[in-house]
Amino acid sequence: MKFNQPLSGNDMPRFGGFASMMRLPTQADAEGLDVAFVGVPLDIGASNRSGARLGPRQIRDESRMIRPYNVATRAAPFESLQVADIGDVPINTFNLLKSVDIIEKFYTEKVVKHGAIPLTLGGDHTIALPILRALAKKHGPVGMVHIDAHADINDDMFGEKIAHGTPFRRAVEENLIDGNRVVQIGLRGTGYSAEEFDWSTQQGFRVVPAEECWYKSLTPLMAEVREKLGDGPVYLSFDIDGIDPAFAPGTGTAEIGGLTSTQAIEIIRGMRGLDVVGGDLVEVSPPYDPFGNTSVLAANLLFEMLCILPGVRYDDKVKAVY
Repeated sequence: MKFNQPLSGNDMPRFGGFASMMRLPTQADAEGLDVAFVGVPLDIGASNRSGARLGPRQIRDESRMIRPYNVATRAAPFESLQVADIGDVPINTFNLLKSVDIIEKFYTEKVVKHGAIPLTLGGDHTIALPILRALAKKHGPVGMVHIDAHADINDDMFGEKIAHGTPFRRAVEENLIDGNRVVQIGLRGTGYSAEEFDWSTQQGFRVVPAEECWYKSLTPLMAEVREKLGDGPVYLSFDIDGIDPAFAPGTGTAEIGGLTSTQAIEIIRGMRGLDVVGGDLVEVSPPYDPFGNTSVLAANLLFEMLCILPGVRYDDKVKAVY
């Protein structure tokens, strides 16, 4: 079998060619794929700074420097998985609830139906709900690793039940995620009460506030995470505002005191061995990212996600760096 390969910088300058994720081939759906990169250019669920609708396009553009091998972990995803970019979900930019239905249908019919693992370029965090709805049709309730400054467990926002601050309360209510197999990492900031994250723990979530992550490697934490999540299907939802704005300023709801970019890599690499059935990278807002740093980070974290998916071949002749 011949696997798709990113367009080499030796065949076309990095600043030239088409702007797909990692300059991979494109197709209309996930037929024949093991992994599909998908863009969801939606930000009408955002509560503060807008602009995440432009995230998928900018992440793709800033992915142009990523080469096909992970030198640190020795992962060779393009030697073992068929991967392509299947473009963007055609959301209704004037209607959030219709967009949620459009996203669910797209993932159900164009990704899950074909057995592919979706890796999503967001878009605000509202999109996690319809994606989880689509995945649950195949996998049932999944475990989840959720990196974020915010728990996204509000009951409502401005009286609305669906927005970027509510997806994981809805996911629990709809039995899309298994609360005893959920870990939230990086939560921080101010709140409306001292009990801001208590609802999560009441559902069985393991909550790891950002303060517990300061000044340390997160590799030991991820050993605990792997034990908690066990053998069942797992979804990875990564809000870029989980990273400190010193590293990722281009986001809508920035909070100080967050994770470092290296801790983000440790979290993702620490998920190797789990049955990851999908992942997203959300809330990148290019208008607040003047030098592209946030989109560069996002693109590389999506590559790291690709590298830990089931079926990826590793060259373990030389000890990898984790």
